Amino acid sequence: MRLTGKKVVSFVHEDFEDLELWYPIHRLREEGAIVDLAGEEANFTYKGKYGVPATSDYTFSEINPDEYDAVLVPGGWAPDKLRRFQEVIDIVIHMEENKKPIGQICHAGWVLISAKILEGKNVTSTPGIKDDMENAGSIWHDEAVVVDGHLVSSRRPPDLPDYMREFIAVLEQK
Repeated sequence: MRLTGKKVVSFVHEDFEDLELWYPIHRLREEGAIVDLAGEEANFTYKGKYGVPATSDYTFSEINPDEYDAVLVPGGWAPDKLRRFQEVIDIVIHMEENKKPIGQICHAGWVLISAKILEGKNVTSTPGIKDDMENAGSIWHDEAVVVDGHLVSSRRPPDLPDYMREFIAVLEQK
């Protein structure tokens, strides 16, 4: 397995996009990575936009980013909630400063915007937040997946296979 020994944290909150949370988690676990879910509350079951549940392992404040090799930010409406937590922003900034892989899909770009880490970065997202991404200083591309160093971004659920292929490749090199 390509990612044995790698540890990834994924954020979760109400109204996450079901596939954008679970597909990456399953793919990473299939490759041997440990994936923990961090939410506002620990051991709380959040519901996705389509009703799929996800139970958090830890609170945001319990996450020590030094112990993780990468972070995933799912899409849906959850990113609008996630970006309001300073602990989430601090984890993303830590990953950026340490050049650890950051995965973001769909509306997840809102979290990276709030972390102020997109200046000059090549990215994609759902077209609905293209202006937000560009206003944050990024160079937006309408592509299934864009890799800029350790930052891997994607548009929406149909792009998940491309997104995870690239995210796994980036994580494997770290």
